Amino acid sequence: MGILELNSGARLAASFSVSSHSLKSSNFFPAPTNARTCARFQGADKQHLNLNLSKGKIRAVGSSAPDSQSAETSTTSHEPPAVNFAFVSSVLLPDGTPDVHFRKACGGQKLRDIMLDSNVELYGPYARPLLNCGGGGTCGTCIVEVVEGRELLSPRTEKEKEKLKRNPRNWRLACQTTVGKPDSTGLVVIQQLPEWKMHEWNYGKQPPPEDASCYFL
Repeated sequence: MGILELNSGARLAASFSVSSHSLKSSNFFPAPTNARTCARFQGADKQHLNLNLSKGKIRAVGSSAPDSQSAETSTTSHEPPAVNFAFVSSVLLPDGTPDVHFRKACGGQKLRDIMLDSNVELYGPYARPLLNCGGGGTCGTCIVEVVEGRELLSPRTEKEKEKLKRNPRNWRLACQTTVGKPDSTGLVVIQQLPEWKMHEWNYGKQPPPEDASCYFL
């Protein structure tokens, strides 16, 4: 189970726990509609998600109609191989919880294309066309931090070595990073806009819990 532990300026102690086993299962992430797009995270799938805060305890269990579950299972069995993604925003939600976006996409694509096609923020203040190079690897504005899944990504290019020589080794340029191959599967966890993030968190692994329901602690 992956754990994201956050420390904000207001000393809010929070952790975001995700079962790695659940993240890698095809039922947790919506199927991509085509090779370069994917649907948004569905609320019914929150039964696989643990979100821990310092106040109170509320248990919520996702549910769906039996017929829809059967149809979804049938559809999933015919899905092509795909890579699961968890994108962590650089800022917290208004209630102080982590803003995590779950996506699914076919491998063999640039990480930049996957993020833009999935409506995941990549450029931040450099989003306008004239403020970035549009994927040429010359401006260095599409930086991401790879938290998990480095083995699925292509090696650093010469452009990355030049632009990121003073940054941590797990920082990448999304426009230069290819995610796996068309038949690749697995999990990639990405910190968006690492140079702009407003909180700190640590990602660790633990065995998946027996009860994978949704908890708010």
